[in-house]
Amino acid sequence: MDIPRLTHVRVNVRHLAASVDWYERLLGVKAHGHWPPQDATYVHFDVGSAQFALGEYEPAPATGARFNFEVDDVDAWWRELDEDVDVLEPLMTTPYGTRKFTIRDPDGNELGFVQA
Repeated sequence: MDIPRLTHVRVNVRHLAASVDWYERLLGVKAHGHWPPQDATYVHFDVGSAQFALGEYEPAPATGARFNFEVDDVDAWWRELDEDVDVLEPLMTTPYGTRKFTIRDPDGNELGFVQA
């Protein structure tokens, strides 16, 4: 049996349009896959080998999840954060040698940014 590969994750949000704007600014990529086309409740972002999706569904946020994004220069990402971002864990070096920080999106979903 082969090892499963993660290709898609979705977070639930309260207001899709506002969340799309927030994530486009944060990630620096445009949303795609608006569905249904005439009144979208779903979009996704192509980030590396996986899709990161947003859905205007209940409950928002879905509890107990953290989504980590691996980046090449976590210090640069930290410097580019907006002043009003909700920081859960500030930039730090972990005991096992990675650098990371964790923020919350406007709906409370946890987003980690990690440099191995």
